[in-house]
Amino acid sequence: MTDSSVVLITGGGSGMGAAAARQLLDLGHRVTVTGRSADRLLRFAEELGRPEGLLTLPGDASDHEAVQSAVEATLKTFGRLDTVVANAGFATHDTIADGDPAGWREMVLTNVLGPALLIRAALPALKETGGRVVLVGSVAGIVHTPGNLYGATKWAVTGLAENTRRMVTGDGVGVTLIAPGRVETPFWDGLGSLPEGRLLTADQIAEAMVWAIRQPAGVDVNSVVVRPVGQPV
Repeated sequence: MTDSSVVLITGGGSGMGAAAARQLLDLGHRVTVTGRSADRLLRFAEELGRPEGLLTLPGDASDHEAVQSAVEATLKTFGRLDTVVANAGFATHDTIADGDPAGWREMVLTNVLGPALLIRAALPALKETGGRVVLVGSVAGIVHTPGNLYGATKWAVTGLAENTRRMVTGDGVGVTLIAPGRVETPFWDGLGSLPEGRLLTADQIAEAMVWAIRQPAGVDVNSVVVRPVGQPV
């Protein structure tokens, strides 16, 4: 991948997505970042000095029209699309035994439908560039957590990565699943505190994402699991 390639990241106004955007911009890539909060995206752009290679677009990652519009705006602005990163997602931090179902629908749509919509919208452009799909899953999508619906959504992302790879590899498009363990990001805000033990930083996960994105043409890294040392499961 050339340093001037174009990457679209959903949920990129904070956390791992923002960290990946910063690193890619520093390396000379052009980056589109989407997110639900226009204010957060504005602050992010201002923190970086509003670089020419950054396009910020408010929008819901689980809304088909918003995702399609983001892809179209990226192509109009930068002329191509080389990688999409389905990073948007969140957890309700409850179980199906005692949780509040009111929050589940939005979580499932964001975490599962969102990546599928991004793939559908971006695939024609990615076929033209021999690009890559990066799906941000989770260790929770590899190791079961009792009664955890968030984990079930990430199991769906794990499956989506492989069935997408089988669908597009003949078209020259790569697919990478990045499955982080515990990371210090706004993901934990709903719990009021960080979990005990060592946590990775958003920048450390972003480094893994950028490494996968910058693999040479013809190299398809399919699954990257990154845990902090000391996380047993």
